[in-house]
Amino acid sequence: MLEMRPNCECCNKDLPPDSNEAMICTFECTFCQDCVERRLHSICPNCGGGFTPRPIRPAQLLNKYPASTKRVHNSKCVDLNGIGA
Repeated sequence: MLEMRPNCECCNKDLPPDSNEAMICTFECTFCQDCVERRLHSICPNCGGGFTPRPIRPAQLLNKYPASTKRVHNSKCVDLNGIGA
């Protein structure tokens, strides 16, 4: 089951469970669509993999299977050109 992390690891933008802006890699590193496209150029800075849109967990299942509340934020997030976030 996906953790459904609550924020972008790069810019710290909130990404609630119903967000259509959340993108994940195969290790569930979570970023917003803007950071994936503009800062990371579709390459995960943690594992080097690509991204896919994070599925949206149906609202009726969030009580039984809640999204994670643990925020992961990397203040050193940089794009492939070395420009800081």
